[in-house]
Amino acid sequence: MTSLPPNAALLLDLDGTLIDIARTPDAVVVPPDLRTSLARLRTLHADAVAVVTGRPIEQVDALLDDLPYAVAGEHGGAIRHAPGEAIERAALADLPAEWLPRAATIAATHPGALLEEKRRSFVLHFRLAPEAGPALYAAMQALLAGHEDNFAIMPALMAWEMKPRGADKATAVTALMARSPFTGRTPVYIGDDTTDEDGMRAARALGGLGWRVQEHFGDAAGVRAWLARISA
Repeated sequence: MTSLPPNAALLLDLDGTLIDIARTPDAVVVPPDLRTSLARLRTLHADAVAVVTGRPIEQVDALLDDLPYAVAGEHGGAIRHAPGEAIERAALADLPAEWLPRAATIAATHPGALLEEKRRSFVLHFRLAPEAGPALYAAMQALLAGHEDNFAIMPALMAWEMKPRGADKATAVTALMARSPFTGRTPVYIGDDTTDEDGMRAARALGGLGWRVQEHFGDAAGVRAWLARISA
């Protein structure tokens, strides 16, 4: 059975890790048992519980309120170190003004594709149109041409995200672990996606652990069951 090291700090991805992947990003459901587990874990680990996600922090708040003590959103581009604190935003490039209209046109040409807009990035989802994945990537590459120094296309589960360079889940983990209540603890990062590999590597580099959901828990339901056990 997967067990936590003493004095652990929990750094948890959201979609596919704490909550099940849904057909669209706004269709996710937060199970009541997850809320209970997160509240108990904060007590057990002296508040050293954070969510590290590609979603904006505002969306995490809408889903989880202030159950996680800290939240890193936008793949590390924004961090709130404690409930009620101001959000710190990294100095990253803003999307060119014409990209979102062009991304909307790209999505519209592939029935089932979905455009998700974020503050400084956008995502083209193809979960409902799997065959469109390569074409969407090619179209995003055309947008990216000439902007490679400031932006990159990041693969996700049935999606491509255009995001600014300069922040990722590794920088988020490093920043979180440098502040109370995380500093001095052993980071344990849990995630399910390619984007989480950076966070796992950062946790390991700090003497902690990086666990991939599929290898250690099976799926998000397995993660929630494990969190319920260790927080009981």
